[in-house]
Amino acid sequence: MEGIVFMLRGITIRNAPLYDSMGRDVVCKVCERRCRIPPSKRGFCGTKINIDGSLYTLVYGDLSAMESRPIEIKPFYHYWPGSSAMTISTWSCNFRCPWCQNWHLSRRLPDPSTATYVAPELVIERAKRAGDRGICVSFNEPTMLFEYSLDLFRLAKGEGMYCCFVSNGYMTEEALKMLCSSGMDGLKIDIKGGERAYKEFVGSADWRVPWRNAKLALTLGIHVEIVYLIVPGVNDSEEDITLAVEMHLRELGPDVPLHFTRYFPAHLYAEPPTPIEKLEYARNMAMEAGINFVYIGNVLGHEGENTYCPDCGKLLIKRFGPRVVEFHLTEEKECPRCGRHIPIRGELMA
Repeated sequence: MEGIVFMLRGITIRNAPLYDSMGRDVVCKVCERRCRIPPSKRGFCGTKINIDGSLYTLVYGDLSAMESRPIEIKPFYHYWPGSSAMTISTWSCNFRCPWCQNWHLSRRLPDPSTATYVAPELVIERAKRAGDRGICVSFNEPTMLFEYSLDLFRLAKGEGMYCCFVSNGYMTEEALKMLCSSGMDGLKIDIKGGERAYKEFVGSADWRVPWRNAKLALTLGIHVEIVYLIVPGVNDSEEDITLAVEMHLRELGPDVPLHFTRYFPAHLYAEPPTPIEKLEYARNMAMEAGINFVYIGNVLGHEGENTYCPDCGKLLIKRFGPRVVEFHLTEEKECPRCGRHIPIRGELMA
């Protein structure tokens, strides 16, 4: 009990609003794992704890990183292109991807006794000083920072900033709706593959949930982009890629951007990098199936980084890595050659 009392004094320990009581246990409703947590225990991710029958977050304002970064690096290509966002993160994750690039954050459990607290107001102040147009929660899974994001996004919206998540998409529908109500208007979801990928590689998760949430986000008016990291031996078969393309068209439609991204060895996964030919194969399949905006990521200088008009083929946005090099769109976000409207959220930041 002394340990619990000490933890309660920590400023990063805050009541979590989204849970059900089950006797002395609580059921967390932030993530679709819906962990049933006994007294004094944590859930799967380690950021939520049951204290005397109530759910608490351990990471309110416990930021592991805070940095101004280009929005294209997320990647968002149709959302405030050319802008930068103050990007923040905390610790841990609700997935266990062995190839995680940010494993030093996602594999570390929070420790409230050593946490440093950053007030939401300070994040807004830092964003203003950096000339950022928005706030992004990224690096580790942003759902871990759910409660803090609700407050931060409300403040950011009051300052005219955009607010977005770079996520695995495994939050509950209730959590997604609360984020939307607080001001989140951008969501990038990483799709890990099909049923096998989610069962064997990320920790027995349901592969359908991220697609469900992407579709719900669209109905809520949130800008959505999908990333499919092609990992050799996990989700790189013709069947896997075909499923992703079919799901994208069925659930989200042809105008939601789809990014096929190159994997590099990291953490516990040592397969060679994704062959560029595999990325090009996936992009061509998606375009032939009718997806209008299909990109290749993590291949510097590849033509698949650019945005082209799906009707006449004109180059509209030229990129080099995470930077916009040229805009060739009208102020109305139309192709100057054929007049086709290009779905882009926010201003073009030349």
